[in-house]
Amino acid sequence: MKSLRFLVTACSLLFPAFVLAQVPYKRIVNAASEPGNWLTYSGNYQAHRFSPLTEINPQNVARLKPAWVYQIAARSRFETSPLVVDGIMYVTEPPTKVTALDSRTGRRLWTWQRAMPLVVRTIGFGPTNRGVAILDDTLYVGALDCHLIALDARSGAVRWATKVADNTTGHSITAAPLAIDGKIIVGISGGEAGIRGFLDAYDAKTGKLAWRLWTVPAPGEPGHDTWSGDSWKTGGAPTWVTGSFDPELNLIYWGTGNPGPDWNGDVRPGDNLYSCSLLAVDASTGKLKWYFQFTPHDVHDWDATEIPVLLDASIGGRTRKLVAMANRNAFYYLLDRATGEFILGTPYAKQTWAKGLNARGRPIVLPNTEPTVEGNLVWPSLQGATNWFSPSYSPATRLFYVAVREMGAYYYKGEAEYKPGTFFAGGGERALAGDQASGAIRALEVETGKMKWEFRLQSPPWAGVLATAGGLVFGGSDEGNFYALDGLSGKPLWDFQTGGAMAANPISFLIDGKQHVAIAAGHSLFVFGLR
Repeated sequence: MKSLRFLVTACSLLFPAFVLAQVPYKRIVNAASEPGNWLTYSGNYQAHRFSPLTEINPQNVARLKPAWVYQIAARSRFETSPLVVDGIMYVTEPPTKVTALDSRTGRRLWTWQRAMPLVVRTIGFGPTNRGVAILDDTLYVGALDCHLIALDARSGAVRWATKVADNTTGHSITAAPLAIDGKIIVGISGGEAGIRGFLDAYDAKTGKLAWRLWTVPAPGEPGHDTWSGDSWKTGGAPTWVTGSFDPELNLIYWGTGNPGPDWNGDVRPGDNLYSCSLLAVDASTGKLKWYFQFTPHDVHDWDATEIPVLLDASIGGRTRKLVAMANRNAFYYLLDRATGEFILGTPYAKQTWAKGLNARGRPIVLPNTEPTVEGNLVWPSLQGATNWFSPSYSPATRLFYVAVREMGAYYYKGEAEYKPGTFFAGGGERALAGDQASGAIRALEVETGKMKWEFRLQSPPWAGVLATAGGLVFGGSDEGNFYALDGLSGKPLWDFQTGGAMAANPISFLIDGKQHVAIAAGHSLFVFGLR
């Protein structure tokens, strides 16, 4: 204890402006009341990725200039979504590294790096990390070797480390955890390795497992009859993107990924619950409150791990608590977030696999759209009409902004033999890339899913979007352009060539009372302000 006190004292002397950072649960609940910070992965528990700041607006955004740039040493994709707390920015760097930066200057305050085994399995995805969570004075990060680690936010010292699952079987963590009242929620990657997915909650103080919700039911559990034989044991349904949370309903909303094997469904006839679904989970107990499956018996790898966005809107003349999702399968959905009732589903991108949705939201699948040995051309590609990167919802415009990938693919079916810790896909795809593919930012009316406007991109994007109360939407392109659009019309207003492809989400925060915007591009983090 003496050594910890000494360390804190030393940090106090070195960084006197930063040491009082404390982020109790109530601060995150009320994140909208302190727009100068960015306290959780999506900006608030509702996952709006919306900044209430108004200083940067359509009239002055052309004056945006880089304030500082932080370059990382790793060569893997830099997908971090930073947190900003009382003058300190926390970023993750690949493969599993956490760095605290002075948010005014980009000066590094401390760095912690996970010592990895010689062999780390990342099957079906790259060696990356998308961010941290903070609760009180502790940071939480998931590691590629499938551990959850708690760090002292002032020094980076390890407080505890917990093994979540075995990496040798393909389990891994790339998502930012979600911190709620006394618990840290973390999802799992490994859908291409034949894992059996789950969602975990850990005691924030001790790292002890509080509950685990398996996303593939075992024998005797509801939903198990949607699997045959032992196929459930390798059923996938990973939980690899950060979810959202409604404190009032005490429900966590978290999407699940593909069933295993991905492209050969012959060995798993049935709907394969709870793959490709949105789960509403009691935050106290981990019990499943309700589920909605977007793509039953998926054979195209259309994970439903996209960010679930919580909002209220008038439906049929009354205000309802809703959850909106632009799904990888190319449909935009509205559900009642208290009950899971299907409200609306409509395409927001090109799709050639479903005639539509029935009254309960179940897709009416067209014939001859499954993968074949010869290859079958279907839209969207396995990367989907959108993917892990964040959408944004603006309470000011009441529009839902999403980065869209317009790309088809030939889907192939192959043999699938499960061997622990190896690729378990049962086929593959050949995407229609290059000139045959494109991208867009689309603004959808929340209540109807109708497109209000679109901004076309040269290629399918891998970056998310940020809306602001100043009337702007920020996004990034594979060609390295960071840009601002008018939130009401989609008119391009500003752009900056960063020199690196973007696979990250933007945020906004204050430096000395002035609004700034940040995004990772290439192997650098850029921070912009008005000049």
